[in-house]
Amino acid sequence: MADDLQKDALSLVHSVVMGVAGTAPTFSISATMATLIGAVGVLAPASLLYCGLIMFGITFAYMHLNRLEANAGASYAWVSRIFNRTLGFFAGWTLLVASTLFMVSATIPAGNATLLLLCPSLVNDQLAVTLVSMGWLVAVSLVLIRGIALTGAVQAVMTAIELAILLVLTVAAALRFGPAAAHRLSWGQLAPSAFTPAAFASGAIIALYFFWGWDVAVNLNEETRDSARLPGLGAALAMVIITSAFTAFAAVALLALGDDEIRNASTNVIFAVADRLFPRPWSYLAVLALMLSTIGTLETSILQFTRTMFAKSRDGALHRRWARLHADWRSPYWATLLIAGLGCLLLLLSLLFHGVGEVLKASINAIGVQVAYYYGLAGFACAWHFRHRARQSLADLVLMVAWPALSAVALWASAVVAVSQFDLPTALIAVGGVLLGAVPLGANRQARERVAATPPMAGRPSDGG
Repeated sequence: MADDLQKDALSLVHSVVMGVAGTAPTFSISATMATLIGAVGVLAPASLLYCGLIMFGITFAYMHLNRLEANAGASYAWVSRIFNRTLGFFAGWTLLVASTLFMVSATIPAGNATLLLLCPSLVNDQLAVTLVSMGWLVAVSLVLIRGIALTGAVQAVMTAIELAILLVLTVAAALRFGPAAAHRLSWGQLAPSAFTPAAFASGAIIALYFFWGWDVAVNLNEETRDSARLPGLGAALAMVIITSAFTAFAAVALLALGDDEIRNASTNVIFAVADRLFPRPWSYLAVLALMLSTIGTLETSILQFTRTMFAKSRDGALHRRWARLHADWRSPYWATLLIAGLGCLLLLLSLLFHGVGEVLKASINAIGVQVAYYYGLAGFACAWHFRHRARQSLADLVLMVAWPALSAVALWASAVVAVSQFDLPTALIAVGGVLLGAVPLGANRQARERVAATPPMAGRPSDGG
């Protein structure tokens, strides 16, 4: 079809790379570790481990649902098919909102890292950080418009370098600080009984921000070889890598840094650890890893946004212009320009907050709740659709029904508890952003009904490249 995304452009390796890059290990640690440790202290490694186990239930849901239908809209398409179009619309809309908010929390660390390398005196200048962040957002968007094949190749190189640097830092810190730890860690801190319900929910919502993004591998299914199988497998393999990396580095950060050091490090926890391990300029390898990670997660978040918007617009759930593809590069360029513009606008609005740390905290918490919502919908959809398979084997009962459903319950319960503890602006951003979807839902109802009456693959928008 002339209006299809680029077919067979990605392999299993690309799916794993995209899944890892989507979570942006170095960026997530830098942007969020101080917030997580501030919330749960020495229970941070356990929070990440348990959140990883919860997330595996959603990963299994995505694997099985992708075999049911390989659709770039992922949770939007599956929830629409299994439950109804309204719930499906909000599953996709929530991802769009979270991705847009992420343009702020992703680009600010990139701006920080760039200034730390080029002009350290401006690192604490919020206007300078914001302008550099906008520059990164525009540059990454232009690369993505160029097409998925180039993006996949660039992403593979960046992710390999990032993981290598992170591994070196983790091993070196464990060997050096283990005997003289800043915090005393014990196996008992990994027990569920170490948490109160409120502490678990608070840690889970923040930890969810670490893991969000692995599902980009599935959003790229229409552009991946063996689209029904490889994207889901790639997402699962990526989850193994990132759960191990996050849990290990949380322990390393607690071993290497005291509470005041972690608090003062803010969005530069990785650099603070590296600075204690290696003399400068070698410690600046951590800054390089952060820049690569941030660029990578910017790419994957924009990919998720544009592929979800492409799928929804193709179905008539949003205006058809957002499904137009570039004539040569087969990329949804209008959708890419949209999120770049929205991201720049939000970055400018973030100047109204008092300091970078306040902006990051608000966006991290809001995104965590929104991700819990649409991941949870996918988990429930999988459990409901495959409920009859539970009678056939224990494996089907666990992997298709029980684990996805329990993960969905845990995510939604954590989101409800977390929202009750937010300040009013953060709660409004988290919940109001989702409810705002009622506007385009109503505006495009007639278009959806027309598409629903059209045979599959027909009536798609013309190529606007």
